[in-house]
Amino acid sequence: MNRATGDIVGPVPDGRDPDAYDRLRRRVLWSLPAGLYVLGSRAGPRRNLMTVSWVTQVAQTPKLIGVGVEQKAVTHDLLVDGGIFALNLLARRDRALVRHFVKPVEDVDIDEDSGLGTMNGVPVTTAPTGAPLLAAAAAWLDCEIRHTLPLGSHTWFVGEVTDVAVADAETDSVPDDDQDGILRMEDTRMSYGG
Repeated sequence: MNRATGDIVGPVPDGRDPDAYDRLRRRVLWSLPAGLYVLGSRAGPRRNLMTVSWVTQVAQTPKLIGVGVEQKAVTHDLLVDGGIFALNLLARRDRALVRHFVKPVEDVDIDEDSGLGTMNGVPVTTAPTGAPLLAAAAAWLDCEIRHTLPLGSHTWFVGEVTDVAVADAETDSVPDDDQDGILRMEDTRMSYGG
């Protein structure tokens, strides 16, 4: 369903009820496994953090990460203008943090010299590219955009990984148990897509 017009999107097979088919298709698409991340973006003094789920590694050489962002989103313009992003991976126990970033950030208080501060009241730091990072991130990837592909309502941004870190620098490992493992869409009541 197109949220803006209320119209059913795409082909409907012959003989199928369009509304029932659309509901079924959305349920199946929502069940595709997906992580849930917070994407940091920056263009000059403008910054944003945005909850995203359409993320995947798209190449090994070089190390490329693809991120789908709605073209109407504030983050979309920052990615186009700034050419960088940081992907914050959260532990499942920190799932409530994603709710702070489902709408554009309005409260930004960051010291330019130290790169420390808050966005929507949540502690942040700054990645080497200048993109915001959540202080609570279990791990993060800092990326420079190498490719963009417009895809209907969204644009696919492909960034090359230029830096990476994990919260547990002592072991250099990403948490993977039930509480500390990386947050996934299914760990929340959120759904996006379809």
